[in-house]
Amino acid sequence: MHARFALLAILPTFALAACGEEESEPEAASVEETAEEIAGPDEAPALTPLEVGESTPMDERVATIGLLNKRNNVSQDLELSPGETAEVGPVIVRLEACERTAPYEFPQETGAFVQVDVLERGASEHARIFSGWLFKENPSLNVVEHPIYDVWVKDCAMSFPGDE
Repeated sequence: MHARFALLAILPTFALAACGEEESEPEAASVEETAEEIAGPDEAPALTPLEVGESTPMDERVATIGLLNKRNNVSQDLELSPGETAEVGPVIVRLEACERTAPYEFPQETGAFVQVDVLERGASEHARIFSGWLFKENPSLNVVEHPIYDVWVKDCAMSFPGDE
């Protein structure tokens, strides 16, 4: 027990002794100086921030949404821009937004914010059965839960800076 207290009394002395000697750290060279050392004084490249372009504006994007009627096994592709609505029989699909990761980003993801309304038998008004993001690469993350209709994202057409 006394040995532990003696050790605790000595530790601060060692800690303070280590702080007494300060080593001078070399100053970090600036980016311009490093570039000049690599390229030479006359060939130093002009370093400017990357110019970041804009991707396709939201209202110009086009999402492809799949709609399946499980009763008769009829599948349709709906091409919608954000804000557009498609009515197929008793189903109304509204696209609010769609996104896709840039080709140089990983993992690749495609998603759309969708609202689905269904007019059930005997009802006078459509009922909202789904409102949220659907993802092509991970369809189980959010699922449209309905016994007859299934809705999923197939694509979001948009461009990125550098696309040709």
